[in-house]
Amino acid sequence: MSSKKILVVLTSHSDLGNTGHKTGFWVEEFAAPYYAFIDAGAEVTVATPKGGQAPIDPNSELSDAQTAATKRFYEDQTAQNIIANTQLLSDMKQEDFDAIFYPGGHGPLWDLTNNETSIALIESFLHAEKPISSVCHAPSAFLNIKDSKGEYYVKGKTVTAFKNSEEDAVQLTDVVPFLLEDELKKRGAEYQSSADWSAFAVQDGLMITGQNPASSELVAEKLLTALSK
Repeated sequence: MSSKKILVVLTSHSDLGNTGHKTGFWVEEFAAPYYAFIDAGAEVTVATPKGGQAPIDPNSELSDAQTAATKRFYEDQTAQNIIANTQLLSDMKQEDFDAIFYPGGHGPLWDLTNNETSIALIESFLHAEKPISSVCHAPSAFLNIKDSKGEYYVKGKTVTAFKNSEEDAVQLTDVVPFLLEDELKKRGAEYQSSADWSAFAVQDGLMITGQNPASSELVAEKLLTALSK
């Protein structure tokens, strides 16, 4: 696995709608896959639309959101330096990587769904037959990618993402710009999910998606398996 290079794309968006509260990426959704990747010998590069410090969702730093991976992250100065100094997404090239992964948090709903740089990059990975992966709210980055025929890539494909009922549980249904489950279905995706907050991930061809924070490690495992073939 030492030769595998994985591009991790985080959000640069930090405002939770008009609430006055902050958002960003969810720590566990970065930390669990990041350590799965580097422990497997992969090389990880982290990029954001704006470069520099990636905003962390403050709710993901609360005590009830902590896992072994997040605790490792908080004690890992190297990883924190990576988050403080992310690469610029527009400088990233598909040719330099074997796979791409998008962690969630609510931020991607705002700055990665319609991001033309991100969309073109994901499409270039697919064209090169390299796996694309995301978890929780980050499958929003896959909503507007198209296949070679100009159709939505998710159309007819099995996919999961943060559920409407989970969004309702965190009381953000009226805050988010759209409900991800609904938008995936509108584009013809075969949306699947498990019980709220349970770990669930699916793979359809080159695309791997996970339902929620608890699913991030499953996505990483599926991506590593895909890269080992």
